Amino acid sequence: MTDQRRNGANGNRRPSATIYDIARALDLSPSTVSRALNKPGRISAKTEKRIRETAAELGYRSNPMARALPTGRTRMIGLVVSDVTNPVFFRLVRGAEQVCGELGYTLVFAESQESGEIESGTLDRLLPAVDGVVLAAARLDDEQIASIAAGKDVVLVNRRVGDLTAVVPDIDSGVTQAIDHLASLGHRSVAYVAGPSSSWMSRERGERLFDQAVSRGMTFVEIGPNQPSVEGGEAALRRVRASGATAVLAYNDLMAIGLLRACRRDGVDVPRDLSVVGFDDIFGADLTTPSVTTVRSPLDRAGAAAVRELVSTLESRDQEATDPLVTELVVRESTAAPA
Repeated sequence: MTDQRRNGANGNRRPSATIYDIARALDLSPSTVSRALNKPGRISAKTEKRIRETAAELGYRSNPMARALPTGRTRMIGLVVSDVTNPVFFRLVRGAEQVCGELGYTLVFAESQESGEIESGTLDRLLPAVDGVVLAAARLDDEQIASIAAGKDVVLVNRRVGDLTAVVPDIDSGVTQAIDHLASLGHRSVAYVAGPSSSWMSRERGERLFDQAVSRGMTFVEIGPNQPSVEGGEAALRRVRASGATAVLAYNDLMAIGLLRACRRDGVDVPRDLSVVGFDDIFGADLTTPSVTTVRSPLDRAGAAAVRELVSTLESRDQEATDPLVTELVVRESTAAPA
């Protein structure tokens, strides 16, 4: 058997170039090449340019794991979300990935499947390989998150734990607009279909909605906990109808879409018989019939801000001030005056 057959498809593949190959080609020391490729600005611009051009010609690719051996840094950042199938995270991941690219980091993505146990196991495997981690809508308890932060830099999104760095879009602005909108239509009784009990954001939205509704003399009932999915929204309709509420606010848009589906099945006209409001403005919220009135959250900017915060900590530099992350109501077809 020939070497080519024995090696299969890799038989004709040239070994990857190393800094030693570049050093030999330019008659420079490997340490000079390493400084040029990994710490720009440490040598003359002319020499650095020659090194980078030769590296490109030889097909050199940096190996973050090899670089981590002497430095302890992989330039990789972990991002863990609660449910990869939920479109709410699409924009968050895109924002985080764009900033990682700008700053020279690689994003490693994982999910917890709405399970604190799975999230804990995922982090056990992920943390040794990354410099820091962004936890988006974490399902761990506060003590678990604090324990992780004691050994690795952590930034939270849509969650607060003590004095840990957190990126949380302003909740009150969107909630206030949503309740004002329903009150202006004539609704006096509202229901909140909560998400899972482990969701910090579900609890926060429920508390803010309660305060805003009661301050306007509206009756308020919270229904849950529920799975934060289309099926969770469908299953909640029976209790929504039993509550007598003329308007319902769902923890997220998937649940709002589930409520619309159940209403159609049971002959409940939306918005004449029941007004429905979601949260987050995910892709597809405007494609339903009727389209979903929702509180938009700038999660692309939240993902970008979380990575910038984390990298600032990793590189021991101050983070630049950013504009507030404001939520806002997007009025569509699923809300109207009560019949």
